[in-house]
Amino acid sequence: MDEFSDLDLVIAVEPSEVEAVSGERQRIAAGLGPLVAAFTGEHVGEPRLLICLYADDTGGPPLHVDLKFVSLPDVANRVDDLSVLWERDGRVTRALQIGEACYPSPNLQWIEDRFWVWIHYGATKVGRGELFEALDLLAFLRARVLGPLMLLEAGSQPSGVRRVEIVASARATELRATVVPYDAAECARALYAAADLYRSLRCSLGPGRVVPNQAAEHTAIAYLDVVAHMYRVV
Repeated sequence: MDEFSDLDLVIAVEPSEVEAVSGERQRIAAGLGPLVAAFTGEHVGEPRLLICLYADDTGGPPLHVDLKFVSLPDVANRVDDLSVLWERDGRVTRALQIGEACYPSPNLQWIEDRFWVWIHYGATKVGRGELFEALDLLAFLRARVLGPLMLLEAGSQPSGVRRVEIVASARATELRATVVPYDAAECARALYAAADLYRSLRCSLGPGRVVPNQAAEHTAIAYLDVVAHMYRVV
C-alpha cells in the first residue's frame, strides 16, 4: 500500500440477514466517516460492492473505500487473501479455511480464438474513420489481453494493466506503442504494435497451451495492411 491506495473491506453478514443488510448499506457506509459519494458495483459485475468516497475533515486527501457485503459462507470464495480485522467466535477465520484465494488467470486459447478478429475489427474502424472506436478497441486489448499476459509473464496477478510499469517494466515500452493520439495512421501502427506484442507474449506463455489460428492471423494482418496502405503506413 501507498498514499494512492484504496481500501477493500469485506463485511461478512449472517445468511439470514443479507437482504436486510443490503438495504442498509448506504446508512452503514455513512456511519463510518464523512461519506461524500457511494454507489453499487454493477458496472464491474459486482452488485454486492458499495464503492465509497470519504472526505478528510482535517484537510487531507479523500479516501476510496470498497465495501463488499457478502454472506458469511461466501467469504471462502475470494481472489485475494484477507486479513481478519474483527470477527465473532472465529467464524470468519473458519469460513476462510474452506477455500483458498484464487485470482482468475487468462485463458490463453480463449484469447487466441478471438484476438485476430479483434485486430480485424480495429482495422475496419480505422478504415472507416471511426477513430474513437479504434482507440477504444486498443484500450480493450491492453486491459483484457496484453496487460494481463504481461503481468502473468512477470509472475504477478494478471489484473488488467495494474502496475505494469512496475512489475513488467521490460514490456512496458512495447505496450506504450499501442497508446496513440487521434490519428488514423497512428491507430494503424498501434494495431501492428498490439499484434507484435501479442505474438511475443503468446510465444513466451503459450508453447503447448495454445493452438495458433494462423488462418485468422494471416487474414486479419492482410486486411490491416490494406487499411494501412490507405494512410501510407506501410
